[in-house]
Amino acid sequence: MNIIALFGNPNTGKTSLFNKLTRSYASVGNWSGVTVEKKVGTLRDKSALLVDLPGAYSLHPLSLDEGVTSRFLIDEPPASLINIVDASQLERNLYLTVQLLEYGCPMVIGLNMIDVARGRGILIDEQRLSRQLGIPVLPIIARSGQGTRALLQHIAALRTDSTADDIPFRLDYGKVIEHTLQQLTTAIQSALPDRTPQYARWVALQLLESNPVVEQYAASLLTPDFIRQQTEQCQQQLAAGGADITPSEQLRRVRTEWIARLYSQVADHSRADSRTLTEKMDAVLTHPLLGIPIFLLMMFTIFKLTFDWAGNLLADQIDALISGPVSSGATSLLQLAGASAFTQGLIVDGIIAGVGGVLVFMPQIAILFLMISLVEDSGYMARITLLMDRMMEYVGLNGKAFIPFIIGFGCNVPAIMAARTIEQRRERLLTILLVPLMSCSARLPVYILFAGVFFASHQAVVVMLMYVLGMIIALGLARLFSHSPLFAREKSFFLVELPPYRVPQPLSLFRSTWEKVKGFLHKAGTIILAGSVAIWLLSHLGMQGYGVDMDHSLLAAIGGLFAPLLDPIGFGTWQAVAALLTGFMAKEVVVSTMNIIYHAPTMEGLGVQLGSAFTALQAFSFMVFILLYTPCLATVSVIRKETQSWKWAGFSILYALITAYIAALLIYQLGRLIGYS
Repeated sequence: MNIIALFGNPNTGKTSLFNKLTRSYASVGNWSGVTVEKKVGTLRDKSALLVDLPGAYSLHPLSLDEGVTSRFLIDEPPASLINIVDASQLERNLYLTVQLLEYGCPMVIGLNMIDVARGRGILIDEQRLSRQLGIPVLPIIARSGQGTRALLQHIAALRTDSTADDIPFRLDYGKVIEHTLQQLTTAIQSALPDRTPQYARWVALQLLESNPVVEQYAASLLTPDFIRQQTEQCQQQLAAGGADITPSEQLRRVRTEWIARLYSQVADHSRADSRTLTEKMDAVLTHPLLGIPIFLLMMFTIFKLTFDWAGNLLADQIDALISGPVSSGATSLLQLAGASAFTQGLIVDGIIAGVGGVLVFMPQIAILFLMISLVEDSGYMARITLLMDRMMEYVGLNGKAFIPFIIGFGCNVPAIMAARTIEQRRERLLTILLVPLMSCSARLPVYILFAGVFFASHQAVVVMLMYVLGMIIALGLARLFSHSPLFAREKSFFLVELPPYRVPQPLSLFRSTWEKVKGFLHKAGTIILAGSVAIWLLSHLGMQGYGVDMDHSLLAAIGGLFAPLLDPIGFGTWQAVAALLTGFMAKEVVVSTMNIIYHAPTMEGLGVQLGSAFTALQAFSFMVFILLYTPCLATVSVIRKETQSWKWAGFSILYALITAYIAALLIYQLGRLIGYS
């Protein structure tokens, strides 16, 4: 099946178009870095595969995710290309377009966000742009699907039009550069007789740009000495001609000058407003003094809605359903079927109580996901990274690291993968190691449970404090780690796209929220289910066999081994230790474990049990420990994958445990010192 590649700058609507053309769903966010690896779908007419590649400003990669684009063009040559450009930022977007045209593959341009451009008073003559570039240019609005049908038709025409690339696109880079290109192209063509001269010239151009991906590829075609000799001769000849410029800089200069001339011919700014609505909003929302307080106020409102205004009411209904009709109905059915006491206990007290104890919190989690998706799709998320850049720079990171931190509020796994968008290796590694300190949705059931029992009148404030505390500790550790010998210093820069503010589409919000909720439900049906069964069995098995008292079970024995270590931080009981140990699989299992251990039929009943087992100070210390201690198994696995090192995966567990213990120790002991309990 033919392969069509989807290219574009970050935040140009590639993924929205991918969803429309394939009728599938990939994550959409109104900031750069949402696509961190290629996504593959089948076109609606089943005629080809569509590959959505990470957003890139150029084929010269600055980050790991951008390197995917160049590698794809080399390893998996597509039949045709779709280049999505932002009509409101056309001049900047055309740089990548030029590089793709030089690749020599049949291509069509989707001129996206024409509604945004027109709203700013910018009119693009797409027909003239098409004639100048020699390829179809189609106006579209990817979010609504306008123009996508025509785009599909042109793609089909490209695949059947044998003359689509008869006249290759070519810029004249000057005598010196062109001579070097000719030498390199001839050598590459000899090494690749089955590839076109246009492709060989594209490889040569990328070599002169010092594209590391292409340099690695070319090393298998040409000798390194030959490549070095050609580039050095080119540099010397440019200097001899009075041009104090590198070959790469010369390529960029010629391209940008050509793009500027083209843009002046196809774009009409005569009706453009001097100040857009986005700029007026940014004057307030990104204000140096007002920006962060506004962000914190917005987060507080989200937490109030999630826990006080709507979430708890819905959670109570689910709790009543699970503890009432579901449990009693299951018991009746099992008794009618003649199930043994063991089977009844396993299903009702193990599976239903364990899994149901987590599902109770689904409304709060769904509302929080919905609100975060609303912030993402509106365009405000990118502004937050800008606001945080100065603080992040102080601790050894940059504002772009804040995006994985925010994504981590949903799940740490995709957040760690999103760190690929960070250009500097040191900052990328630091971000990967610190993301697990963000309060993911898996920790949320624990917060809700304990905050609801011990801090009922201030539940939203306490839960928000967990999120803020995780961020503060992560920034403090970033400062500490960045000045340690483990993380060598390197030059840092911050580049972020500030998209226009948009009204999120209801369908997009629903899909985004549902995908996250579906992941939570999948966990409930797999990891939490398995964990609940294992916990129930361990709580009923002992050295004397099945049916022992829980205090003499294997679970109690395992928890009792480590309980003395946790006594100084306020919860040195085997029950607390057992919950923490199972939490390594997934943090939601902590609630399942407690539900089974305390044999509570309802959340209210579990709250009563916890109220007698913990004081408010011990509960807060426990919540902080849950926030900071070892990442879950899936997170550790993805840290190993992204860093290519078990050393860093092990380090992430060790430093988190130490940090959690110290933080909980300080909170508990200082609380006791001042007489708080």
